[in-house]
Amino acid sequence: MVCADAEEQVAHEGKLRYCFNFFGIEHYIISAEQPIPAGKHQVRMEFAYDGGGLAKGGDVPLYFDVKPVGAGRVEKTIPTGYSADEACDVGSDTGSPASPDYGPTGIRFTGRIEWVQLDIGEDSHDHLIPPEERFNLAMA
Repeated sequence: MVCADAEEQVAHEGKLRYCFNFFGIEHYIISAEQPIPAGKHQVRMEFAYDGGGLAKGGDVPLYFDVKPVGAGRVEKTIPTGYSADEACDVGSDTGSPASPDYGPTGIRFTGRIEWVQLDIGEDSHDHLIPPEERFNLAMA
């Protein structure tokens, strides 16, 4: 969840937007159907992982406050960890560009973000590699 002053530019072309970058090969972009209204709002994205193994997809709803404003789908996710040179950034991207909308470097958010909250929710861990597969990988 991100709480920001919507009078500042907080999204691409005034709309809340989520981009999942799959190794720079594919980009899954989900946008709100309407611009962010003026004033302070909670803008939120959720990710509902399909589960049942590695690299599955998931549904992505977008919200202003508690109102749903857009939805989409990510068809596949990164099967293991991200590279060591990427970071979890807020307001700028210090690694490779997360979205094709960004330039190669130097793009910074100039508005005000009051707070950021990351929740992992109830994770069943069913997407992790089972012990027997870990053993097989170690022996290979």
